[in-house]
Amino acid sequence: MIPFKDDNPTERYPFVTVSLILANVVVFLYQLSLGRGAERFLFQMGAIPYEISHMVDLPPLAAVPIPLTLISAMFMHGGFMHLGGNMLYLWIFGDNVEDAMGRSRFLLFYLICGIAASGLHIAIDPNSRIPMVGASGAIAGVLGAYLLLYPQARVYTLLFLFFFIQVIRLPALMVLGFWFLLQILYGLPSLGGMPGGGVAWFAHIGGFLAGMILIKGFVRPRPAKKIWYFR
Repeated sequence: MIPFKDDNPTERYPFVTVSLILANVVVFLYQLSLGRGAERFLFQMGAIPYEISHMVDLPPLAAVPIPLTLISAMFMHGGFMHLGGNMLYLWIFGDNVEDAMGRSRFLLFYLICGIAASGLHIAIDPNSRIPMVGASGAIAGVLGAYLLLYPQARVYTLLFLFFFIQVIRLPALMVLGFWFLLQILYGLPSLGGMPGGGVAWFAHIGGFLAGMILIKGFVRPRPAKKIWYFR
């Protein structure tokens, strides 16, 4: 089940959402330009749980202070599919959340959710030396906010039934609720030491929960609609 657009118009152009997408694409293209040096770049700028939990910089040394890797890691990706999937979800759901918050609040919300997502992953596996990269934790926060703001908004979704593909319109509550359930189902086995397939499932869970918790503090107050009475 893959969402590809929603039926939820916005009032303003999603400048921050588009800028975040462009920033992620530019950083990924830079990664590709490094060739064999791309792996070194991931270890320098990715968020490594061991480094953050112990405040020790492992070689290759980070190009920024260790705490800032929590930010830089949000703009790095491990491949085309990783980047494409994240940017698709940000494009579908980010514009409406930005519209509800305003540009500056949305950017701050996005970054905080990304940091919270990394925080839960680090808390679960503080000694991991594998760099954590990707925007999915921050985007999970956007999904959590969207779920509470627009639970009945219709989302166009590709449903795969064996060899057939069908487009269906589902409420956001169902689409995003199902997405969150998958993160829990895939994430729980990793608590028992089972491999997580290279995916930071608890970063997704942490970001989603952060988005749901923080949404009330970031939604832009809207003036009450005026009602005119004639007599």
